[in-house]
Amino acid sequence: MDYQVGDIVTLKKQHPCGSRQWEVLRIGADFRLKCCGCGHQIMIARKLVEKNTKEIQKKA
Repeated sequence: MDYQVGDIVTLKKQHPCGSRQWEVLRIGADFRLKCCGCGHQIMIARKLVEKNTKEIQKKA
């Protein structure tokens, strides 16, 4: 999959706040994602993001 900074990624599991959508802030071996619901930021391995991605919404 082709990820770009600013894309909105929908993951299979939801965050405790109830949102499934995350904004991509950084790309590399690890991704930095920001929850679109509550604004919480996490670092997560690329492999896990690729495995759990349902949909990618490209930034305009």
